[in-house]
Amino acid sequence: MSAPRLPLVVTADPDLLDDLLRLAAAGGTQVDVAPDPVAARSRYGLAPLVMLGADQLEASRRARLPRRTRVAVVSRGELPPALTEIARRSGAEHIVELPTAEAWVVDRFAEQLDQPVGRVLAVIGGRGGAGASILSGGLAVTAAGAGHRTLLIDGDPLGGGLDLLLGWEDEGGLRWSSLAEADGRVDPPSLIGSLPHRGDLVLLSFAREGQARTVPAEAMAATIDAARRARDVIVADVPRQLDDAAVLAIECADRALLVVPAEVRAVAAASRVARTVRAHRDELSVVVRGPAPGRLKPRDVASALGLPLAGSLRPEPAMCQALERGVPPGQTGKGELADLCRRLVGELMEAA
Repeated sequence: MSAPRLPLVVTADPDLLDDLLRLAAAGGTQVDVAPDPVAARSRYGLAPLVMLGADQLEASRRARLPRRTRVAVVSRGELPPALTEIARRSGAEHIVELPTAEAWVVDRFAEQLDQPVGRVLAVIGGRGGAGASILSGGLAVTAAGAGHRTLLIDGDPLGGGLDLLLGWEDEGGLRWSSLAEADGRVDPPSLIGSLPHRGDLVLLSFAREGQARTVPAEAMAATIDAARRARDVIVADVPRQLDDAAVLAIECADRALLVVPAEVRAVAAASRVARTVRAHRDELSVVVRGPAPGRLKPRDVASALGLPLAGSLRPEPAMCQALERGVPPGQTGKGELADLCRRLVGELMEAA
């Protein structure tokens, strides 16, 4: 599980770094430090606040970091007009000059101490039909049933649709097509209120009509950023073919689960997916799904993949039949899926 999130400082300027470390200490918090945008990428979406040094503005533009809220560009002295224009185009909310704005920076660091942050769990299938969507749906339904404000994100434009999995295809509300132009400025209450929802569970999925569209990375970043401030749990169903949005969701996740059927060819396929995912994050664990025609045991699958075993699932014919009738996975609270989801959600929230 990931460490607690800290404000992120991105700079290679030693004097600016010393200033920001001093101001963070005055604000009562530690910070995470990255010398450049490449090193910062895996933490950029997770950080509750980003202080981007003016020395890294050009590098940030070249790295094409996704837009997000709560980014301040910080310089020692006045920022040159050319860099000011780059900062504005990048979507930075504030341009800060030190030492003039030191008190403001201290206040921003101090604010982070009291902000609750939702937990993100990414689920990806080791092959097509592995059951990642069912596990994602079960996790979201279970989390909402436990009283956690939950958002379920459908990240696979070529999947069957999580709205259909939940039996929500007729529910009104915005879909990805309406959020495709999100540029990093999404008001959390407005976002949550505009999506299909029942009780504490909110869903963001693709429209059932029209051509499937890839989710822009900026829209995924804006959605997760807003959801982390308005929801307790965010479950993202991520496609195996990682586009920019999927990579961002994986990098932002507090925990990532790889769902693998207990079959030799499935394990071979999952090994490729695992290598791709591990290029973007260190933590990844496996959920093994039965049946096992060759009697592969869950621990053997996990060992072959070199990943920790998060849990296993045996076939549940009654649940599969219920899904065809529009009953969401885990809705009854009974069976192995519900038991596994309760444990995984509990572990996720305990780590918070």
